[in-house]
Amino acid sequence: MTETLSQKANLPLVRRLEAVGFRAWPASSVQYDGSWQVRLTAGHPSNRLNSIVPLDPSDHRDVEVRLEKASRRFEAYGRPAVLRQTPLASPVLIDLVKERQWTHFDETIVMTCDLTHAELPDTLDHLPTHDIGRFVDANLSTDQVSPKLKPALAEIINAIGPPCGLFMIEDPETGPLASVLCVQDNDLAGIMSLSVAKERRREGLGLEILTSALRWARMRSARSAWLQVKAANEPALALYDRFGFREAYRYCYWRQEQAQ
Repeated sequence: MTETLSQKANLPLVRRLEAVGFRAWPASSVQYDGSWQVRLTAGHPSNRLNSIVPLDPSDHRDVEVRLEKASRRFEAYGRPAVLRQTPLASPVLIDLVKERQWTHFDETIVMTCDLTHAELPDTLDHLPTHDIGRFVDANLSTDQVSPKLKPALAEIINAIGPPCGLFMIEDPETGPLASVLCVQDNDLAGIMSLSVAKERRREGLGLEILTSALRWARMRSARSAWLQVKAANEPALALYDRFGFREAYRYCYWRQEQAQ
């Protein structure tokens, strides 16, 4: 699949979705080398926040020297270098990491939906909360992530520039059941970090909270929604298909293996 990431992709759309994605999930450090972004965030392990992101398929000047330079920045953070391959990555760069036996992982689908014609299910509506700390606790709980990441996740959400809605479904007795972050960037609404408590999946909670987020975005004049989902996540893909989300493009990661 990695060889075909750039085929049939609408490159202007890819560029726009990449740009809104950076604003919706901001890294704490971003450095540029030509059209490459080198994104690093010491407090959070997310690959989207810690990767080299090429943004021009024709930019492969001095590719070996630049890749080595970017890799050293990751070494300074005590991490292996990670490259994010979208349809905007140069084939020359991808051939280089393959030659150097970097490991390919986490194929992800970026999907979009026309909100102006989407038929949103008639579900219980949930209003967004303004309590970032409470939302972060809920998201970490439903996503089964260590609470030690709370300061880093709160910092990321606080750094989001565009307006965002923080949605939760809670049970007074058992705690958080579902959570999602919706970032509205002009006419585009990004769905981030949707998660449902493992023991309460397949009960319609994902449908309910996603409907609330999309309804909120549409009321604020968003015309399209976008999201990212791992290609192997079949339950999530089935949910998004129900709302009319369709594939726009795919990306994957390459990781530099550290010497033992």
